[in-house]
Amino acid sequence: MASTIYAITAFSNSENQSSGSTTEYYDYSEYPDYDFGLCQYERHGARFLPILYAAFFILGLLGNSLVVWVTVCGVRLRNMTDVCLLNLAIADLLLVCCLPFLAHQARDQWLFGDATCKMVLGIYNIVFYCGVFFVTLMSIDRYLAIVHAICAMRARTRSVGMIAAIVTWVAGFLASFPDVVFLKLQKNGTSYFCYAAYSDNGSQKSHFWWVFSLLKRNVVGLLVPLLIMGFCYSQIVWRLVNSQSSKKQAIHVVLVVVAVFVCCWVPYNVALFFKALELLHIYTECKSSQTILLVLQVTEAIAYSHSCLNPILYVFVGEKFRRNLVRLINRTPCRLCQLIKVHIPQVTAHGSVYSQTTSLDERSTAM
Repeated sequence: MASTIYAITAFSNSENQSSGSTTEYYDYSEYPDYDFGLCQYERHGARFLPILYAAFFILGLLGNSLVVWVTVCGVRLRNMTDVCLLNLAIADLLLVCCLPFLAHQARDQWLFGDATCKMVLGIYNIVFYCGVFFVTLMSIDRYLAIVHAICAMRARTRSVGMIAAIVTWVAGFLASFPDVVFLKLQKNGTSYFCYAAYSDNGSQKSHFWWVFSLLKRNVVGLLVPLLIMGFCYSQIVWRLVNSQSSKKQAIHVVLVVVAVFVCCWVPYNVALFFKALELLHIYTECKSSQTILLVLQVTEAIAYSHSCLNPILYVFVGEKFRRNLVRLINRTPCRLCQLIKVHIPQVTAHGSVYSQTTSLDERSTAM
């Protein structure tokens, strides 16, 4: 989401030249050549990752397609919030569309060729950062709409939102380097896998880029966005607490958005940080390496769920989104759509953060 922790799983079998024995390596992310000696890695991810990836693909595809439909046909991009919602949904859609390829690779190997490898995993790396950046941009948008409602009227227009979206996509593209440059199809034994191979034979340069990639994802993909979100939402809560009317529901919305982001991305980034420490030889035991790998696999799946949870937050928290969704469903002669309408929560007076904190016409809850 996110992640810009691009979980590219590769299974490899390598010959240990010194001992003459065959050692099985299961290397995670973009580190298939890193040698832990005779440590053997179980293929736990092959058991549960394909199932989770398939579930996330279906839920994310349906949910984010719904968001795109409502945003384009119902809202029609009236302000910066709408532009952010649309672009975040597009980024999440692109991310979940990569999951079937990763699911097959986690279960077996990469069968889609080198060109598809570079395209799919390249998109995957880029939209990972873009998804996190758009969540951060939406927190800034909320901050302006609530804390500086009057002053920010001209800054939260559709035109400004489009410019901000373009800048965010460019930032996500730049943040994906150098990972995307090194993506290629690699042969490990009799199987093929797609991952970023920085160099051959585990050279010092290759080792440096592995560590740099992990720490970059910690800083750019989590630490900086989390600091920005922390500032924005703390100011929002402070504003709501000190306002005259009751804002309990609005504060709950803020807390839910922050909690979901933290629960999805912090565990994965912590696991990646320990992976970086392992590459720096701070953790060198086989057991710790196996544990880190298993934790990475589990937290990776949790991180991907963020792309599926965003649409749920729109439907059950966003008052403006629900209104437009109901209006579009009423226009659609579809029995399934009418069934969806029955399960949509009714719009309440306290359902939207923006509608409770500003008299602007742009009343919406982003996320």
